[in-house]
Amino acid sequence: MERFHAAESRDQACLGYAEARKGSDEIQRLVNRFLDYVSFDTQSSEECDDCPSSPKQLVFARHLAHQLEELGLDDVVMDDMGYIYATLPSNVPSNVPTIGFISHYDTSPDCSGADIKPRIVHNYDGGDIVLSAEDRIVSSPKQFPEMLHHVGEDLIVTDGHTLLGADDKAGIAEIVEAMLYLMEHPEIPHGTVRIAFNPDEEIGRGAHQFDVERFGAEWAYTMDGSEVGELEYENFNAASATIHVRGLSVHPGYAKGKMLNAATIATAFAQAMPASEVPEQTEGYEGFYHLTGIKATVEEATLSYIIRDHDRQRFEERKQFVAELAAQFAARYGAGSIQADINDSYYNMKQQLEGKEHVIDIARRAIEEAGMECKELPIRGGTDGAQLSFKGLPCPNIFAGGLNFHGRHEFVPIQSMVKAMHTVVNICRIVAE
Repeated sequence: MERFHAAESRDQACLGYAEARKGSDEIQRLVNRFLDYVSFDTQSSEECDDCPSSPKQLVFARHLAHQLEELGLDDVVMDDMGYIYATLPSNVPSNVPTIGFISHYDTSPDCSGADIKPRIVHNYDGGDIVLSAEDRIVSSPKQFPEMLHHVGEDLIVTDGHTLLGADDKAGIAEIVEAMLYLMEHPEIPHGTVRIAFNPDEEIGRGAHQFDVERFGAEWAYTMDGSEVGELEYENFNAASATIHVRGLSVHPGYAKGKMLNAATIATAFAQAMPASEVPEQTEGYEGFYHLTGIKATVEEATLSYIIRDHDRQRFEERKQFVAELAAQFAARYGAGSIQADINDSYYNMKQQLEGKEHVIDIARRAIEEAGMECKELPIRGGTDGAQLSFKGLPCPNIFAGGLNFHGRHEFVPIQSMVKAMHTVVNICRIVAE
């Protein structure tokens, strides 16, 4: 039933867009493809260690793999874990490098991805967009000023009850349409192009089972960025920290000098962390500590943190700070009362791209030739491309066009998707030239 409603909403949106934009087959096909993709619920799960982390991701993966075969791409393979690989053969001499494009198809666990009902706001006027009148859910440029960058454009929005899934099904649609565009325009030179689509990026595991050797590209680009024109080749160094607190429960009427309240200790630890070095008070290259969860009783408590910094030395200092703070608390409350488990997640890809500046230069030129200013920004987060770069596949990140990811106010301008698609085409052409 959920798929029926999502498809019904998708068809209504397609009809509305077709009516408003007759004659633009290329754009309509891109929009239709994107709306088809978001009709599938592909939310990943941090609670499961399987790959993919949710069986419903495989439903979409099979649909996508079958579609790639029908479209005429070569070497379409989907492995048991849902990683999809395919090839667009070269139409030029064989000395052109093989390059690749990658996107993930899972959506964030932070917001429901089931029964998505997208609609298109044509010629956005710069005002509030009512997503759900009944529930008074409104996207306002007062809260989301980036909306004003897209006045006059056509925005695909949600109904206010789910995320949209532009992260990263917009990227998939753009890559697939770019491959079709090259197939339909054989006069555009291109070498062998490899494409791949994977699960579980939103929970940090998208690159874990990615077969770089099978992919066989000299370098690649993830289409997983945000605002139009963005090119990202710097990201956070990242670690997770879990603070385990062991308490001692005693009847509260007779607890003096005996009780060790794990919940109280956990609260004190959180208060001892730097109050200004948190996501809501940092930007640009500034790192942070982010408390993502607390579970606490008198007997035991757990605090979950993520640690982020662009600078590797400062990143190491941040991890050391957490470890030393845990040691101080253990000394105060007794050995074994508190323990910190700190594990690295990924590193800044910039160091892996040193000496490979042509990979960035080509993307910069492709963006500019698609009519945009290239905006080179550090990623305040992670990307599959960072992990892939450390696995030997240099992989900067290019915009896919979506904004306000992971929530009900997510939207994507259709014009941004078109520019992203042409950026892919331009990269393929420039590499061949």
